[in-house]
Amino acid sequence: MTARILDPAVLAESFRTQIRADVAAVPEPLTLAGFLAEDADRASRTYAEYTRRACDSVGVHFDLRVVPPGDVERAVRDAGGDDRVHGMLVYYPVRGGEPDRWLRELVDPRKDVEGLHSFWSRSLYENRRFVDAARTKRTVLPCTPLAILKLLDSAGVTRPGTPAPLAGLRACVFNRSEIVGRPLAAMMANDGAEVTSFDVDGPLRFVPDPDNESYRVRPVAVDRATALAGADVVVTGVPTREFELVRAEEVRPGAVCVNFSMLRNFTDDVVDTAGVFVPRIGPMTVTMALRNAVRLYRNTHA
Repeated sequence: MTARILDPAVLAESFRTQIRADVAAVPEPLTLAGFLAEDADRASRTYAEYTRRACDSVGVHFDLRVVPPGDVERAVRDAGGDDRVHGMLVYYPVRGGEPDRWLRELVDPRKDVEGLHSFWSRSLYENRRFVDAARTKRTVLPCTPLAILKLLDSAGVTRPGTPAPLAGLRACVFNRSEIVGRPLAAMMANDGAEVTSFDVDGPLRFVPDPDNESYRVRPVAVDRATALAGADVVVTGVPTREFELVRAEEVRPGAVCVNFSMLRNFTDDVVDTAGVFVPRIGPMTVTMALRNAVRLYRNTHA
């Protein structure tokens, strides 16, 4: 078996076709402000450049603001009150830890294209798909987890248009950060999957809870080998070279394997066992940010 390599750039372009049309229908220039600390790392600078290119490709004005780390909070507050700014994106880490968590709360949720404000997190974890009683204003989901779900759609493991498109799917996720891993596990469980989530504190299982139209989390005594052997989908995003790479012999034949870390999390021979391999997701993450920008504009201007 040789895995099909799924190129996120190809899928991203298919989404951008619709985004271009949506942006063209907006009655004013759609502006996305990005905030990059002066001492930002290489990954953040690369992400900012990818954002600029993506904005150019769909007709969104990108206003990158490079500021001292101590001034990012003020800059974010100012943009929140500026009607000329329709979306905001912060390139983390800025100061790290608790300061960055607070910074996510300073981003106006009406302009939060990353979907990281607690307003959007609560909607995600409570599985609220709309934010109004009329069900016309859709919830904004975090870009990277959303990108992964769209890639799974393209990989052919979902049932689009059904109430639980991931029903019956077993997934294994290595990463439980508040930015990607935890929301991804919740989103997959909300869509019907059973997800075993690993991080340094051990495994947790996210399981669908149809009675409450949501999911439950419970501790689970399962080792890595057992979880991988039973997983239809394996998603990894561990940003350290200390991580033991997922090997071909650990993966269930035909599984979909997705790497969203800047570092390689799979051995090269995983393509000999996997059915589909996604080596990166960057282009889709940026594209979902643009998609969210349009959604936020519609939510606030309906």
